[in-house]
Amino acid sequence: MSEITRRIRVYGIVQGVGFRPTVSRHATSNGIRGNVCNKGPYVEIYAQGSADQVDGFLKDLEERPPKRAAILKINTEDISAEDAPQFDAFDIIESEKTKGEIFVSPDIAICDECKEEMYNPKDRRYLHPFINCTCCGPRLTILDSLPYDRERTSMKEFPMCPDCAKEYYDPETRRYDAQPVCCNECGPEVYLIGRAERGREAITYTRQVIHDGGIVAIKGIGGFHLCCDATNEEAVSRLRMLKRRPAKPFAIMAKDETVVKRECIVTPEQEAILTGHQKPIMLLDRRPDVQMTGEKQLELGNANPVIDIEAGSKTGSLENQLQLDKELKLENASETRLAPSVAPGNPKVGVMLPYAPVQLLIFQYDDEIKMPDLLVMTSGNTSGAPICRDDEEAVAELSHLCDAILSHNRKIRIRADDTVMDFYKNEPYMIRRSRGYAPLPFMTSVDWKGQVLAVGGELKNTFCIGVDSRFYPSPYVGDLEDLRTVKALQETIHRFQTLLEVEPQVVVCDLHPKYNSTVAAESLGYPMLQVQHHYAHILSCMTENDCQEPVIGVSFDGTGYGTDGTIWGGEILLADYQDFTRFGSITPFLQIGGDASAKEGWRIAVSMIYGYTKDRAKAWEIIEKLGLCSEQESKVQFTMAERKINAVMSTSAGRVFDAVSAILGIRRQSSFEGEASTALQFAAEAFEQKNRLAENAKQSSGSDVIAKSADENDAENLFTDTIIINALNTLRKYLVEQKTGEESEAVSESEVSCVLNTEALVQKIVEAKLQGADSGALAYLFHQMLAEQIVAACIEARKSSGRNKVALSGGVFQNRLLLHLTEERLMKEGFEVLRHRMIPPNDGGIAIGQAAYGMHWLQKDI
Repeated sequence: MSEITRRIRVYGIVQGVGFRPTVSRHATSNGIRGNVCNKGPYVEIYAQGSADQVDGFLKDLEERPPKRAAILKINTEDISAEDAPQFDAFDIIESEKTKGEIFVSPDIAICDECKEEMYNPKDRRYLHPFINCTCCGPRLTILDSLPYDRERTSMKEFPMCPDCAKEYYDPETRRYDAQPVCCNECGPEVYLIGRAERGREAITYTRQVIHDGGIVAIKGIGGFHLCCDATNEEAVSRLRMLKRRPAKPFAIMAKDETVVKRECIVTPEQEAILTGHQKPIMLLDRRPDVQMTGEKQLELGNANPVIDIEAGSKTGSLENQLQLDKELKLENASETRLAPSVAPGNPKVGVMLPYAPVQLLIFQYDDEIKMPDLLVMTSGNTSGAPICRDDEEAVAELSHLCDAILSHNRKIRIRADDTVMDFYKNEPYMIRRSRGYAPLPFMTSVDWKGQVLAVGGELKNTFCIGVDSRFYPSPYVGDLEDLRTVKALQETIHRFQTLLEVEPQVVVCDLHPKYNSTVAAESLGYPMLQVQHHYAHILSCMTENDCQEPVIGVSFDGTGYGTDGTIWGGEILLADYQDFTRFGSITPFLQIGGDASAKEGWRIAVSMIYGYTKDRAKAWEIIEKLGLCSEQESKVQFTMAERKINAVMSTSAGRVFDAVSAILGIRRQSSFEGEASTALQFAAEAFEQKNRLAENAKQSSGSDVIAKSADENDAENLFTDTIIINALNTLRKYLVEQKTGEESEAVSESEVSCVLNTEALVQKIVEAKLQGADSGALAYLFHQMLAEQIVAACIEARKSSGRNKVALSGGVFQNRLLLHLTEERLMKEGFEVLRHRMIPPNDGGIAIGQAAYGMHWLQKDI
C-alpha cells in the first residue's frame, strides 16, 4: 500500500492546552508516523502513513482536539515522495521559534480533574493552591514571550521537583508539557503580607477573618480581589464605606452552581458559560420568589422584581419560571441569603464561580471553619486605579481597605480583571471583556495587511492590536483619568507588542485632544490617526459582525468629542471604513456644570426644562413641583445657561436618561456611572413585567380583555392612563424633524439632516408627571418613544442613502430594554440589524473599531 506524507499547520489556541500530546495520541491510534512541533504562531505536524490513516488522523484532530483548544484553521500540504523524510515513529519535538500568525491562550479556570485531585487527601497535590494541568491554569497573565514554554513564563522561578518533572516530560500524563505544573513541594506559596503565616496557616487565617466579618485582599490569577462575607450585611456595608462606594453593585462569588440557582434565575445557556472554563461574572436576574424579602432591600433601592421577558428566554413568563423551578428542584425557594447592600435596588446580581484553586480553598478547607457560600469578590483597587497585581501595590492601595492581605509569589505579568457578561435573547452580551477571553482575536474576511495599535477610549479602557485581518483586544485596563491606569496601559501595550511581535505602522486614538488616551498615543512615537468616538463605536460593531458594507450607525452613549467641538452622544451616522457622515442626532441641549453634570442628572433636567420654556418663572414653577433643586440652585443654573458659563451644546443620550430619571423622582444624581439611567431602565422593566403578568392573568381568567403578545404594539398593550396615551399619540405625530440649510445651523454647528425630538419627549414626560402619571409607566414611555424615534431616523437615513443595515452601538445599548424595543422595530421595518455580542457596546469596545479604521487606512499605501 502506497504511503503519503502531509505537512499540517494548525492555527488558533494550540499552545498551553495539551495540543502536542493529543496529536501524539491521535497519531498512535491511527498508525501515523512523523512528528509535531510548536512553532509559536502554529503547531506543525508531519503525518506519514496510508491515505486512509492520514485522513482518519485529520478527522480526529478536527473533531477531538484538546478540551481547551480553539482551532481557527488547518492548512494541509502534500509532500512529494522524493522530498518527504522517512519516519520510524511519531515524535514530539522541541518548540521552535518562527514568524507568523500568533494566538495567545487566555487564562483558564481550574478543571474538574484538578479540583478532584485538590480535595483528595491521598493525592500529593492535596489542597495545593496552584494546582493545574494542560487543561487549566494561568496562561496570558504569566507569559513573558512565545512560544509558550515554562522558561518564558513567571513559573521559570520555580524549578520542578523530580515528581513534577516526570509528569511534565511524560506524554502519557495529564501534565505533559503543562508549563505552570507544580506541587506543594516545588510551586509558589501563599502568605500573609506583614504577618508570619504562610501556606496552610495563611489560608486558615484568611478564612477565619472572613468568617468573623472581616475583609481580606486576595491575590488571584490576574490581580487582587477584596473579599468579605456576602451574607453579612455589616461586613458588606463596612466594605462600601471603606471603598467609598455607596451604591455600585459588588460582584459576588458563589461556592457552586447550586448556590447560584438558589439566588438567581439561570437558563441552560447561562449555566454552560457560568460553569465553563472562562467563568466570567454573569449578570443574572434575581429569583422573584426571594427578591422581595427583607425590608432593608426595599429601603436601600425600592426596586421591584424583574424577570427577563425577551424573546427566546426561558424566563419569559410566570409559567415558564415555575417550570424552571421544577427542573432545578427549587419549588420552595428560601429567602435570599445575600446581604441587601451587595446590590441595593438592583434586580440583577453579578455572580461568578471560583476559577482559581485558592478561591475554592477559601470556601472549603479542612480546618473546621464554617464559611459562607457567598463571598463578595470585587476588584482590588482604589477608585479609578487599575487592579493591583503585586505586593507593593496591594500594600499601598489596599491596606486601608482590609484586615489582611493574602498574597503569593507567582508574579503576574499582565493584569486581567474579571470579565462581565450579560445575556440578551439567550446569547452572551459582553459588558467587560477581560480574563478568560482576552486576547482571543476577532478575525475578519477582508484581506487587510499591516500592523496597527489602537489605544481605545478614556473610560473603560481596553486597547487593541490589529495584525492583517486579526484584531486582538486587550484585557480590561480601566479609566484613564487616573495616571496609575495610564501607566498600566503603557506597560500592557509594551508587553502585548512583545508577545504578538508587532511594530505598529500607525497608532489610532480618540479625537478628543485632552484625553489621557490621546496623550498616551502621542507619546508612543508612531504616526497617529484620530477617530471620532461614535464613529469608532459603529466600526467596532461592524468589525465584530465582519460587515464590509456601508451602514446606518446608531451610536448612543454618554460623552464623545464631536467634530464640531460640541459633546455628541445620540448620533445617527452613515458610516463605512473610509469615513462617516453625521446624518442625525437627538435634540441638542445645553449641558451645564462640566463633570458635575455627568453625575447630577437634575442639572440636565433643569437645563432642558429651561431650554424649552425659555422663561425663568415658568421653569422654576416646574422645577419646584418636581423637586429637582432649590430655588437658589436653579437661579445659578439659569445664569450659567444665559452666560454660557461652563456650558456646552450636547447631544448626549446618556445625559437625557439621567435627566428623565431625575424628573421622575427615580434618581436625582448618581454615585457611580450609569446609576440614574440604569435605575430608570429597572423602573421601566418593572412596569412592563407587572403589566405583562396582569394581562396574562386576565387572559387566563377568561376576561374580555384580550392580552396581546409582546410582538404587537407595546404601548397599546401596557398603557391604560389616558394622560400617557395622549402624550404618546402627540409624540408620534412628529418623531423626527427634518433640518436643512440655515435651519441646521440652529441645531448644531455640524449640519444634520434630521433631529430626533427628544426635547418634545422630555417635555411630554414632565407634563404627564405633573398631572400625576405613574413614574414606572413614564419610564417605559421614554424607552418606547426613544426607540420609535431611532427607527424613524433610520427610515429617513435609508431614504437618503439607500442603506438597509443598521449597526447599534454605544454604552446606552447596554440597556437591554432599549435594545430590544429598537431592534424589534427596526426588523419590522425590514432593516438588517447588527449588534454586539462578544465585544462590549460601551467604551470598552471602541478600540477594535479604531484598529479597523487604522487597518483600512493603511491599505491606501499598499
